[in-house]
Amino acid sequence: MSLLQVKNLVVEFPTRRGTLRALDDISFDIAPGEILGVVGESGAGKSLTGASIIGLLEPPGRIASGEIVLEGQRIDDLPHEALRRIRGRKIGAIFQDPLTSLNPLYSVGRQLIETITTHLPVSAAEARERAIQLLRDTGIPAAEHRIDHFPHQFSGGMRQRVVIALALAAEPQLIVADEPTTALDVSIQAQIITLLKTICKQRGAAVMLITHDMGVIAETCDRVAVMYAGRVAEIGPVHEVINHPAHPYTRGLMACIPDMTQERERLHQIDGAMPRLNAIPKGCAYNPRCEQAFDRCHAQRPELQDAGATRAACWLCVQGESA
Repeated sequence: MSLLQVKNLVVEFPTRRGTLRALDDISFDIAPGEILGVVGESGAGKSLTGASIIGLLEPPGRIASGEIVLEGQRIDDLPHEALRRIRGRKIGAIFQDPLTSLNPLYSVGRQLIETITTHLPVSAAEARERAIQLLRDTGIPAAEHRIDHFPHQFSGGMRQRVVIALALAAEPQLIVADEPTTALDVSIQAQIITLLKTICKQRGAAVMLITHDMGVIAETCDRVAVMYAGRVAEIGPVHEVINHPAHPYTRGLMACIPDMTQERERLHQIDGAMPRLNAIPKGCAYNPRCEQAFDRCHAQRPELQDAGATRAACWLCVQGESA
């Protein structure tokens, strides 16, 4: 049973020169306790997908069509106040820069307690005890003293732990984590990733992990969705997508990662750049950069289809050509 279902999601931005389609027919689901990684270059639509689910799309962006269903309830068409109650209670959010998620004028304890009392039927004393336990769970030492400290009194890694505690405060079923480790150094990244995995397995929460780092995806996720130009290019179990990618774009991403077992003079690079929203080519959006593109790729846009253990939006899969 899926906890979250995203069905044929389309997000558009009206402009004076016409309507730009930023997300084009995105579909996926996440089961309870599962971590789905969403990966791709900057501009692929990863963060926009997360913002749509949380209900924090920046105007004039709007959901033009499709559905977002959480625990059987459609949430994309809810009034602002109803969605605000779900956000925090059922959906927790972890953003890239913890300083933007924390109010510098309030102690971290006040922010945690306020979130807990807003969403859960507990007293102020119970909320404080719960907040201290959350800080302990997320690896903050001397939590009973640090709870009264302000965000600027924490290091970057510790601030991100506070943000994770804040996201977990109301025991949400879904956590949307948008580049949660990008601003941190590598050793702290590993700790945060381990923390996310542990908490999700213990609490049975589903996680949507947005990142551009395939190393983080390989270490953390159960399944991965590779995005390109506002669409899902490939989706499947993480070990299959990494070891046996079916889409040429996924293969290109994997070839860009240094391989410690081989000696190579140069790393592979994907020539060209992600197309602008007002200049997405006809057919497959990846065709100008694809070395294997043929006539059908320039004329007709592929949908996701079975490609071995994964699903890929590529005409090569239909032709049965070797991956």
